[in-house]
Amino acid sequence: MIRLDSPEAPSALRGAIVALGNFDGFHRGHQAVVGEAIGWARAQGRPAIVATFDPHPMRVFKPETPPFRLTTLDQRQELFAAAGADAMLVFHFTREMAAMNAEDWVRQVIAGSLGAIGVVTGEDFTFGRGRAGNAARLAAIGADCGVAARAVRAVHDAQGPISSSRIRAALHAGDCETATRLLTRPFTIRGRVQHGDKRGRAIGYPTANLDPGHYLRPLYGIYAVAARLRDGRRLQGAANFGIRPSFTPPRELLEPYFFDFSGDLYDQEIDVEFRHFLRPEAKFDSLDALAAQMAADCDAARGWLADQPD
Repeated sequence: MIRLDSPEAPSALRGAIVALGNFDGFHRGHQAVVGEAIGWARAQGRPAIVATFDPHPMRVFKPETPPFRLTTLDQRQELFAAAGADAMLVFHFTREMAAMNAEDWVRQVIAGSLGAIGVVTGEDFTFGRGRAGNAARLAAIGADCGVAARAVRAVHDAQGPISSSRIRAALHAGDCETATRLLTRPFTIRGRVQHGDKRGRAIGYPTANLDPGHYLRPLYGIYAVAARLRDGRRLQGAANFGIRPSFTPPRELLEPYFFDFSGDLYDQEIDVEFRHFLRPEAKFDSLDALAAQMAADCDAARGWLADQPD
């Protein structure tokens, strides 16, 4: 898949159908928008581009906001490619971009630099200075400059429209199953395994330490997890996500322990899937008490994972 970091599209991608949105999480609702764009592009023999924004506009206007990302750009690129898109365009969001009025943005960027002939958004998409542009405005401006527009209605389940906000709320509550259902896959943190203080190794449970970076923080606690290594191998395990209250100083980490694995993961990039919340994080008075609880956690994680498709 081609990755564009500028809307100046190469000739092979001009005349494309573009799915336009943030698409953090790429949940069922996002998949409907992108699917509409890809289907439209295929019907006309045109390329399909998925355009996303980085950083998220919230990070630009409210930088103090706690981490909330559900995916990295690399993860989104893989998801868009699997859906059938030909390219991902990253709009590197700035205050200058936000200050551009809606009409100029459509004429100069979408029709001009990108050369798109069609755009698909969610029905609640907004853009331009003061978020003055919406799906109806996009269609009206586009009609005047050769860009057709379609708006896809939100996807609903029994609880209402599917949204990134609902997924974040589920993860904050430790409800991995709801997050998985709305995303159509488990919430996954991708990170590079760091050297730690090796306290887990000292009590018989060596862990792979990952910095959660800009990802949303799920509920602190112990999880049944699955992981994918870069060579395609799949692992299962139990992980602590939190600040490790039994140790000082506090340090926020994702620490998976993988069953029946003895290899070296240091400096490797791995994907860790949050499959099931087992219990809240707790402080123990001794390493023996902690080791006993870890044994019980591993038994619980093995039991839960054994009944689940990998």
